[in-house]
Amino acid sequence: MRKIRYQVACSLDGYIADVDGKTGWIVDEPSIDFGALFDQFDTLLMGRRTYEGLVKDADGFWGKTVYVFSKTLRQEEHPQVTVVSGNPQPMLNEMRSMSGKDIWLFGGGELFQSLLALGHVDTVEPAIIPVLLGGGRPLLPSPAIQQALTLTSHRVFPSGIIWLEYTIRKREEASA
Repeated sequence: MRKIRYQVACSLDGYIADVDGKTGWIVDEPSIDFGALFDQFDTLLMGRRTYEGLVKDADGFWGKTVYVFSKTLRQEEHPQVTVVSGNPQPMLNEMRSMSGKDIWLFGGGELFQSLLALGHVDTVEPAIIPVLLGGGRPLLPSPAIQQALTLTSHRVFPSGIIWLEYTIRKREEASA
């Protein structure tokens, strides 16, 4: 079964974008191999705001299949992606059962919130950037379900970035 992994940069105080929706505060870390990182995935899931922020800059979305979750975008106006506007549960079940690489939940705290509630997030992998923003778009907007996690990996980089990897504990595991 393919995993859906929420891999995202966030500030130490838990924001994935500043109050203007910008991410220019993310520090460069030369020792992170972004090619190897992108090779782990063949599919990207993103919300409308993330998509709209990337569409002018992303060159073909790095050869990945892209699903954009939106109630306002029209499929015929965005033929380079698949727009998901209805109940995502059947599509996610099918996608996860297909062969392929892992699926990157690529930005979007609201999408993370929704997919977490549906039980469709396997790992949470924040790269904690050494900056305090004091406000912005949160990693996980309220209200959200409480979710137990298990730390499975961590890395510390020279820039001060701390990359954490948590596995989502299934609800029956968390209550045992």
